[in-house]
Amino acid sequence: MNMMKTLTGHFFFWALSATILGLLSTPARAQDGSGADTVMSLPGIEIKTSVDKAEIYIGDLVNYTLSITYDSTYELIPPPLGANLGAFDVKDYKPDVTTKLKDGRIRSDNTFVLSTFTTGDYIIPPIPVIFKLKDGTRKALLSESVPIKVKSLLLNSSDSADIKPLKAQYEFKRNLTPYYIWGGVILFVLLVFGIWLYLRLTRKKEVAEPVDLRPAWEIAFEKLAFLKQKNLIGERQYKPYYFELTDILRSFQGRMFNFNAMDMTSEEFFAIFEQKELPEGLLPRTRTLMNHADLVKFAKFVPDDERAESDFEEVHRMIGEVREDYERKLQPEVHISNGNGGSSTPTPVAVEEEPSS
Repeated sequence: MNMMKTLTGHFFFWALSATILGLLSTPARAQDGSGADTVMSLPGIEIKTSVDKAEIYIGDLVNYTLSITYDSTYELIPPPLGANLGAFDVKDYKPDVTTKLKDGRIRSDNTFVLSTFTTGDYIIPPIPVIFKLKDGTRKALLSESVPIKVKSLLLNSSDSADIKPLKAQYEFKRNLTPYYIWGGVILFVLLVFGIWLYLRLTRKKEVAEPVDLRPAWEIAFEKLAFLKQKNLIGERQYKPYYFELTDILRSFQGRMFNFNAMDMTSEEFFAIFEQKELPEGLLPRTRTLMNHADLVKFAKFVPDDERAESDFEEVHRMIGEVREDYERKLQPEVHISNGNGGSSTPTPVAVEEEPSS
């Protein structure tokens, strides 16, 4: 059985390597979710991957580091923290530790603490690293894959861990004709019922779904209050907690900035969100929160209660800041004469909103 795992791991490694080389050598343009072209290399950019241990025992922790060195003329799009790391679980991480080098370039280090509870030869797949060029185009480079061997704690797994094969089962001859007849009757009844139900429903008039006409911030604050009442943090239900928290923020930002944020991936969301006229500092704060939430939702990362509460307050603050910025832009300016026939001074006048019904 261990020999089969080893052969399977080697086969997966060479198949994955051949696939990546084929994609990089083809003249066609490989597109990722954000519209970036995958290239072999870019001037002034180095991407290195490393692990502190190439061989580990089952359950051991291994530090996987993705180091990106790039020229300051490029804009680095932070790598996805919820990236596919193969059969490994993320136990901890240190994202985007930036260092300014003497030659003027910038180095960004991302460290993941990984572990697994299955033995065999594994590959940490390549991670796409995206850069934004001066002309606005995006280029993607792939990091190198990293092989790791996970060994068993047993001294001799060949004589104690393998399961002995089962004896061949005795097959009783069965007459399946009644099953075929009754199955055909049931399928016919279901088909007739489905046609009847379809015709009945299509005859009904379409009823438009009610639209909530309240301001977007009122809806968002109400949803945040309901989320806090659920006490998901106290029950350690972090994954559903972050799904609901990010959905509240996405829905609010989609309504305020007029785009369909709920049906987009994270890369598609930020590709549009960064083009909007946003309050100062909102974009990097939103990106940091979303990246951390993706780790909890998709990479099995378990945050502490203090960070979960802090993210709740951060979403509340961002909603309030967007509201204040929106109301400030709605304030008209009136010109008040100085009484001497000179130029008037523009003065903002607050406009009271009508109470929502």
